[in-house]
Amino acid sequence: MSGFDYGKVKDPEYFQENRVEAHSDHKYYASMEAMLQKEENYKYDLNGLWKFHYAKNYESTIKGFEKTEYNCKNWDDIRVPAHIQMEGYGEPQYANVQYPWEGWEEVKLGEIPTHFNPVASYVKYFEVPENMKGKRVFISFQGAESGIAVWLNGVFVGYSEDSFTPSEFELTDSLKDGENKLAVQVFKFTSSSWCEDQDFFRFSGIYRDVYLYTIPEVHVRDMRVRTLLDETFTKADLELVLKGVGNGNVKICLSKDGEVIVNIEGALESESRFVVLVEQPELWSAEAPELYDLLIQVFDENQKLMEVIPYRVGFRRFEMKGNIMTLNGKRIVFKGVNRHEFSSVTGRHVSREELIKDLVTMKQNNINAIRTCHYPDGSDIYELCDEYGIYMIAENNMETHGSWDTQAGKEHPDYTNVVPCDKEEWKGMLLDRVNSMYQRDKNHPAILIWSCGNESFGGSVIYEMSEFYRNEDPTRLVHYEGVFNDRRYNDTSDMESQMYPSVESIKEFLKKDRSKPFICCEYTHAMGNSCGAMHKYTDLTDTEPLYQGGFIWDYIDQSIYKKDRYGEEFQAYGGDFDDRPCDYNFSGNGIAYGGDREPSPKMQEVKFNYQNITAVVEKTQVTVENKNLFVNTNRFDCVAVLEKDGKELARKQLETDVAPLGKKTYPLPFEVQTLPGEYVITVAFLLKEDTVWAKRGHEVAFGQGVYKVERTVQIPKGELKVVKSTHNIGIHGDGFKVMFSYLNGGLVSYVYGGKEMIKAIPKPNFWRAPTDNDYGNLMPMRYGQWKLASLYLSHKKPEGGMYEPKLEVKAHSAIVSFTYCLPTTPQAECELSYEVFADGTIETVLSYEPVKDLGDMPEFGVIFKFDADYNQVTWYGMGPEETYVDRNKGAKLGIYQNKVEENMAKYLVPQECGNKTGVRWAKVTDRKGRGMLFKSDKMEFSALPYTPHEIENAAHPFELPKVHYTVVRASMQQMGVGGDDSWGAKTHPEYLLDVSQKKEFKFSFKGI
Repeated sequence: MSGFDYGKVKDPEYFQENRVEAHSDHKYYASMEAMLQKEENYKYDLNGLWKFHYAKNYESTIKGFEKTEYNCKNWDDIRVPAHIQMEGYGEPQYANVQYPWEGWEEVKLGEIPTHFNPVASYVKYFEVPENMKGKRVFISFQGAESGIAVWLNGVFVGYSEDSFTPSEFELTDSLKDGENKLAVQVFKFTSSSWCEDQDFFRFSGIYRDVYLYTIPEVHVRDMRVRTLLDETFTKADLELVLKGVGNGNVKICLSKDGEVIVNIEGALESESRFVVLVEQPELWSAEAPELYDLLIQVFDENQKLMEVIPYRVGFRRFEMKGNIMTLNGKRIVFKGVNRHEFSSVTGRHVSREELIKDLVTMKQNNINAIRTCHYPDGSDIYELCDEYGIYMIAENNMETHGSWDTQAGKEHPDYTNVVPCDKEEWKGMLLDRVNSMYQRDKNHPAILIWSCGNESFGGSVIYEMSEFYRNEDPTRLVHYEGVFNDRRYNDTSDMESQMYPSVESIKEFLKKDRSKPFICCEYTHAMGNSCGAMHKYTDLTDTEPLYQGGFIWDYIDQSIYKKDRYGEEFQAYGGDFDDRPCDYNFSGNGIAYGGDREPSPKMQEVKFNYQNITAVVEKTQVTVENKNLFVNTNRFDCVAVLEKDGKELARKQLETDVAPLGKKTYPLPFEVQTLPGEYVITVAFLLKEDTVWAKRGHEVAFGQGVYKVERTVQIPKGELKVVKSTHNIGIHGDGFKVMFSYLNGGLVSYVYGGKEMIKAIPKPNFWRAPTDNDYGNLMPMRYGQWKLASLYLSHKKPEGGMYEPKLEVKAHSAIVSFTYCLPTTPQAECELSYEVFADGTIETVLSYEPVKDLGDMPEFGVIFKFDADYNQVTWYGMGPEETYVDRNKGAKLGIYQNKVEENMAKYLVPQECGNKTGVRWAKVTDRKGRGMLFKSDKMEFSALPYTPHEIENAAHPFELPKVHYTVVRASMQQMGVGGDDSWGAKTHPEYLLDVSQKKEFKFSFKGI
């Protein structure tokens, strides 16, 4: 290609040519009116249809493309911005650690794939707009993955790598009157691809906005805004450094809510510095994101207005004090998430509407921080985080996981093939990347920490990157987790940052080394049904001052809309595009679903664990602890609600006035209740006013207390008819009859109101459909015999014969008991007994005597099948979302209702879901309200359209069978879901089923 050496694409020391110097992301307008109308007069949009040619590999680059006269107008059309794989050219490929070419080509460090390396060639024909003629004209590619070469009218313009920051070039000298031909080639894999081995879908192409822009004769090409607060936080110097083009003057105005704070004027030079003293500034934080309006007007030497620059400024001071990270003088706790920039519709090109939905959801669920894993996002999100109040770790585009994975944990690692490590040839590229990100994003108050990148081992190059940040920006700290694997340059990171440590290992580390604060840059791996025991981490922030929080992995499932063979849409993950190598559904780790970006059931727990106000509710009082750093509880409405057996009795306002980081106890506005029943007191804090992220009345925090006044248990009395025959036992009462079968070993019929209620014999159940975490820690392998026990238990003896059912007839009831042999090693037994009462209630007891060396089980309960017409569920227990023994702190005790199908959480791979803890009663009915009522003291309960075994056999929701039944599982307990990580971490011991003693589960069911 004319003017371009393709051989350089594999050279790590060649990463840009003729690219415009990186600069701040500020917008500028031709006039005040244009600013108010958001008319960017100096900008010309090139988004839309481009001509396109796709070459499957690097070696088959377009022939003749370099000819200026070559007519590309008969090429395909493609939309820009977009990933080419999302437009039908090649396939999306999801890979985590492995490089995407592994197994296809043997690529050595310093080389790139040649056969497995598509090249996308774009052409755009355009005419220069009238208002740009005669001026310097530039082109901006906001994001192109991963290397981009540009020509204009046959003349080579420039080259750039780094997929995630702008690549801009000046076009002025190559423009002509009339039609211009802009040609662009995008290489999927370049030398820099060794540094872009992130855990994400692999795409390529021009996927962010493209536009022409011009600059006025006098122009601010870069600006740096800093708010330098004094030690008292009552005075601040607003420091403004402007880099100018041309000679002129500026007028600078700072205002707040329309009130002018200060006006100053001065000369604009190649670099001009202005300092404005601001008294009693309102400080910016996630709790109160106060922003000031900065307005810069630029004039030429004749006082003609050349441009207007608006910017929003947040006054805040972030620093390390005594090994503690502080914001505005207070110890900060990050209640964060990692967030890939991802859309199920458009890949890494995320719309502003999607961005806003994400931030609204985060704020509504008490998330206060984002780590931009593991690259710079598009500019919009930084501006929105300033406005909404979200702290940010701004991460550089670097991950070389596949190059160092084999060296992790070695006492004497081999650095030969580790990138970048100490290799000087990679330093220029990576320093360029941190500079590009820093220059673009440096003015956003939301950014508290710069990050060198992710999972790239250690070494001198990354240390130099961290030193770049420190030298350029003393107002922020620097993060890099990889020093955990390579302590040679431990000062690379200002904080100790680790991934997926247990709470105990954090405590142990801090016993030995208290030189730095500690954060989990990734923790509570949210793959599938997960986030169990998350509260242990958030509780630690209250007791260990050096532990300052963490970032959940991660925010949203990386999944893509796709159609199955019958034309139905589903959320596809790795491997669904025949992409190999891949890491399959490991792309699905979100606390929000990929398709609609709605919260998954895990979000309920996140919201509670991250809430900033704690309410400990007792019978007569509530103790309110305010964990906000800057906001008094009087900013919120506090509402106390009293309920009896799930039904509201009273609701009253409670005035609170708890200072930031304070604690007070208040009497409750209710008398202690004396009538028999279960009483729930909920104290909730609600927004008093509308915000950009929620309306007035939105609940930000709550606490609940429960107490009981015992009631007398009434035993149903009445006549029963017992019909005993050779093979069956029938028990008849008023309006119902049941039948137990000797031959089939259980309850075979329950007729209520003349209708058969059950579709299969209820059986003991010890199994759940494995979760992603279960697979990761080999639960199916370790517990597999409990699945066999659930599927193949029998009332027949292995040596022949059967266990005889027991019948006991009492004055007002009859008890039928069955013993089952369990196909376990060693062999075990359980007993299921039914006590039938005259009103149709059946008191049920499942009992199990522990067998030495057999161990615990995933679940201990009974499974039922009903007709699918019984698709309405109402329960009095924890809710409204699914709950598990290690993930129910965010739930409230109350009465809830949904449909059976709604209990199937939309995890990418079907797995255990829909469980409800602390259930006092639950009913499964049809639309007429007829069905079955279950009761217990505090059981776990689920009602799903499928059995655990059907769910387990499906890799996608569309693989589940047609719905025929409602499957109810009533259990004493199910093991917790775990989630410290998804590749080995087991459910915490206290959330397993204790089988050291006899287990006995009592519940009842009755037709209604």
